[in-house]
Amino acid sequence: MSPCFSWKFSLAAGVLALLTPWVAAQPGGALDIMVAPVHSAQGAVRLSLYRDAATFRKEAQAVRVIELPAQQGALQFHVEGLEPGRYAVMVYHDENANQKLDLRFGMFPTEGYGLSQNPKVIGPPKFEDSAFEVKREGTQPLRIEMRY
Repeated sequence: MSPCFSWKFSLAAGVLALLTPWVAAQPGGALDIMVAPVHSAQGAVRLSLYRDAATFRKEAQAVRVIELPAQQGALQFHVEGLEPGRYAVMVYHDENANQKLDLRFGMFPTEGYGLSQNPKVIGPPKFEDSAFEVKREGTQPLRIEMRY
């Protein structure tokens, strides 16, 4: 490789490295979501973000789905590039890694779960009880309590 080519390649790589954080940042609101307590490191914890009541709890229709390996204690999720508006979050501890919240009798969760705003739930959770506003810019913290 010629010295001239090597120098140009190094310069291009350096410029790309400097611009990467700027390019990767997405405009809009962001969320830092703390989920705790996770009672074991088995499986994964899945987070689903919803924009309206009609799709709430239907993971295939979520705005975003993020999965992290489970770890005992607390997990931190970060979501960015969100348009301003109302959202709700549902998380569950997918201990058996089947990518769904397991239910007994089709109604009662057998795996840990949590909702934004941490509402008391009797029956299926409602979007309005978990909804919160995302602002145009900045990062909002959320804390979701897991229930087992």
